[in-house]
Amino acid sequence: MAEYSANAVQTVNPGESIVFTESPVPCERGFVRHRDDTGSFLLSGYVPRNGCNCNCNCNKNQSATYLVDFGANIAVPTGEAVGEISVAIAIDGTTVPTSTMIVTPAAVEEYFNVSRAINVQIWKGCCETVTIRNTSDIPILVQNANVLFDRRDLLYMR
Repeated sequence: MAEYSANAVQTVNPGESIVFTESPVPCERGFVRHRDDTGSFLLSGYVPRNGCNCNCNCNKNQSATYLVDFGANIAVPTGEAVGEISVAIAIDGTTVPTSTMIVTPAAVEEYFNVSRAINVQIWKGCCETVTIRNTSDIPILVQNANVLFDRRDLLYMR
């Protein structure tokens, strides 16, 4: 449904979000809202009045389910102590523990690829903010960041 990326290397401080600078496939339906050069995505809890047409009962609980799929390369910057670094998906400012991606580089500027996909449910009529945050105790380098937002229940909607 929508794809956002940031190819250039960026330094992300502890607790801050990865900034996405490009919108190769922006959401044109208004379900995912993003301003380039920020790390925040606003997801809409839009649920079709009559449900979807895929016979899967996907709207029985009256919430919208997004698949949030993130991937990037991360590293310890020069000048920092080598050790464990991590990023995670956060919803409305709260980190989702099961989305944490942890690597332990052996040297500075040694990149590791991290990725995680989670389902995010948004109650009908509500909106929630999704970010990908540095959960490390030190700044990290991030390169080739990419995030996809998908709503399978809307594939067959006309």
